[in-house]
Amino acid sequence: MSTTVDAAVAFRPRDYSLTGPDTEAAIARGLSQATWYTCPVPRKQMKELMKRSDGPAIRDTLIWFASFIVTGGLAYYFWATWWCVPFFIAYGVLYGSSSDSRWHECGHGTAFKTRWMNDVVYHIACFMILREPTVWRWSHTRHHTDTIIVGRDPEIASPRPPSIGTLLLNLFQLKSGPVAIKKLFIHATGRLTAEEATFIPEMERWKVFLVARIYLALFALVILACVWTRSILPAMFVGLPTFYGGFMTLFFGLTQHAGLAEDVLDHRLNARTVYMNPVFRFLYWNMNYHVEHHMFPMVPYHALPALHAAIKADCPTPYPSTLAAYREIIPALLRQRREPSYFVRRPLPAAE
Repeated sequence: MSTTVDAAVAFRPRDYSLTGPDTEAAIARGLSQATWYTCPVPRKQMKELMKRSDGPAIRDTLIWFASFIVTGGLAYYFWATWWCVPFFIAYGVLYGSSSDSRWHECGHGTAFKTRWMNDVVYHIACFMILREPTVWRWSHTRHHTDTIIVGRDPEIASPRPPSIGTLLLNLFQLKSGPVAIKKLFIHATGRLTAEEATFIPEMERWKVFLVARIYLALFALVILACVWTRSILPAMFVGLPTFYGGFMTLFFGLTQHAGLAEDVLDHRLNARTVYMNPVFRFLYWNMNYHVEHHMFPMVPYHALPALHAAIKADCPTPYPSTLAAYREIIPALLRQRREPSYFVRRPLPAAE
């Protein structure tokens, strides 16, 4: 399925920031905004795959909202008893984990055919997962342009050597969450971080500042509701689920790129496609087809299985399950702690 390799040269510490020496090095090497490999797909077939439709996303979003009502209603009904725990876990996963794929797909503008539907679900999901919509729209644009290019990609989840402690804390957003809240306060004062200033256009920045103030106002209302009711219950439905229900975000997210090659211009080498069960695929909105998504990001999530079938012969063997992927990811990350130059090489099909 894959092999592991060590770099031929001695490892030197990398600067994963967007303002350091590796940024300039990536540009000098032609890795920034470069031409990537794409699997051959007939133009007519690709046009069909890229066709957008409201139907699948409306169906899935109605199921999503209905699931909130059911799990949230039962959690409220059983509040103050141990029976509320499983319902809050389910509600939390829907809120703090499945929102990750919703902001992602709607941010691409491909989930729905109708633009305002994408925008509405995008903003709801961004609030749930504590990701500011304008910041993350532009951050993710850079991630797709320069995927896992050190010094250019702001969304590298496991820099080398990886911090296992940080990854474990982020199972419940215990490190990324406070960082996101700190940035809300920075943005609410009309400022950006130095890194954000490298990818957010000047004309878009007012949106960042406005939304940060709205988010903080909403969280203030939740806190006031808790004080007024003398109960943590309001926060259990709004705010806290980002933390107690966010563990599936990391669980899914690490399968995308962790342990794979950096600074390559082929998504078959720096992304994974992992077969998942129907429940996981609903929560993740087919983002388990991650090679396909990165190679053709304008294909809607509901068409990714068909795209996978179309390019499967030109891609590495997919992982048969999430467990199989983690059998590779965990040892790779642990070894990268000792040998940061180590990475997993995905074997490509032999050229015909």
